Amino acid sequence: MKKQILLIIPLFALVSCLKEDPSQYLSPEGFCKTPEQCDAAVASAYTNVNGLYSYAFEIAMEGCTDLYYIQSDTQDAQMDISPANARFGKTVWENSYAGIRNCNYALWGMAHSGLPEDSIKELVAEARIMRAFWYYTLTSFFGDVPFYEFYVQTKEEMETVRRMPRMSAISTRATLVEELKECVPDLPQKRRCDVSIGTDQILQRAGAAMGWMVMAKMAMWNKDWDNAIFALEKIKGLYGELTETNYPLSDVPYSVKNTPESIFEVQHTYSASGLKVYSSLGAIVMPHSKTTDSQGHALYNGVPIPEIGDDAVAWQPLRPTAFLSNGLYVKNGNDRRMPMTLVWSWHGKNFTRCWSGPKFWCYGMYNTYDSNNYTVYRYADAVLMLAECYNEVGRSDEAIVLLNQVKNRAGITPYGTFRTKEKLLEEIQNERARELCGEFQRKFDLVRWGVWYQRTYEYTDYERLKANLRPCHEYYPIPDTQVALSGGALDNKAYEEGL
Repeated sequence: MKKQILLIIPLFALVSCLKEDPSQYLSPEGFCKTPEQCDAAVASAYTNVNGLYSYAFEIAMEGCTDLYYIQSDTQDAQMDISPANARFGKTVWENSYAGIRNCNYALWGMAHSGLPEDSIKELVAEARIMRAFWYYTLTSFFGDVPFYEFYVQTKEEMETVRRMPRMSAISTRATLVEELKECVPDLPQKRRCDVSIGTDQILQRAGAAMGWMVMAKMAMWNKDWDNAIFALEKIKGLYGELTETNYPLSDVPYSVKNTPESIFEVQHTYSASGLKVYSSLGAIVMPHSKTTDSQGHALYNGVPIPEIGDDAVAWQPLRPTAFLSNGLYVKNGNDRRMPMTLVWSWHGKNFTRCWSGPKFWCYGMYNTYDSNNYTVYRYADAVLMLAECYNEVGRSDEAIVLLNQVKNRAGITPYGTFRTKEKLLEEIQNERARELCGEFQRKFDLVRWGVWYQRTYEYTDYERLKANLRPCHEYYPIPDTQVALSGGALDNKAYEEGL
């Protein structure tokens, strides 16, 4: 199987964005002749996940919000972006559309494989889930984007794709919600940790929980509460009650990999002499700056952190805002998540200020090689999503039960008497911040709620970000190179009006 995967991936890596070139592809009709070859084709849908989940994505998703900032000269950290200088937007665009093309390739190949439908139906569902995941990323990051689901085979089809305009994100998500509702039942209805192939667990592969999660997230963007509830109740049926016994908080840090709570996570590993699949998030989440003591051991903001070690490289750090560190959390409070999320001291020695905590640190890190896994989705996220949906449809008692599962696990005071839908929503939003901060989620949440600009401007501690911030920045611009390739079919009207 590994040889088959290597045959496919480079073919797709040669093409970027919407500039398809069908002459570079190995025909899926000629390749997808066995279930093993189909599996290899579907595996290519994951090739670009590592290209997306990086320190730069963390800056874009968390560092320009009400929870974090990063006093960096990087333009993403300052929101100094435009169609001509789309920065990380270019990376998201190219990786997402490459993922979509790989999914379309695999799906077309399987549809024309001649194999019995039952022998490949799980692979078909997996490819459709990943295609939806990539479109979820695009529509959340850019808003309206071109939407297509066919495998490009001719120059005419290539021209059609290249000249596609922005299309309604609402319609794209609605279409994909219905597709997922149809195909996710074809997968084993189990938790991710309970699904295996032979003796090996599936790691970076999408299962049923991932499918239901993507469906729910897209439905919530569309305020389609019924379909979101349908999908989230499926996950609830798989994972049960969120308790410390079932899902201990000690499993939440990125250094703890593939836990029972996991729904989907980016797989990394690093060895000086072995396989290297890593990113560099660790370089921006440790206390700064790095110096050495008289014995040559590393000090981070003047404090030794032997768990990180002496060989890590620290970049300009992602810092918690005062709103997160002194508002949502309280220093010396009883929230059991706080010592993982924020640190004022380590092993009895005080830092000069508050930093991001060991939830994000890479222990034994060498240079910038962060070998932690990165959380994409986990069960607490789904629990809080379902609480939000229940609140929206008037099922407040059930919403409070779910909200309090998260609070109880954290050891904080449960939510009490229901007062208004708006007050309960505010508490759910705050609990999402406490529970999921730093997990590549916050900007999407704030944009979906319609409050990103207001809350970021009000709570950021980075004046250069505040000075650049505009309402149009809630979505990234489509890179102007893509606009040019489209012959002007694509546009950035919000930026033309808002900058």
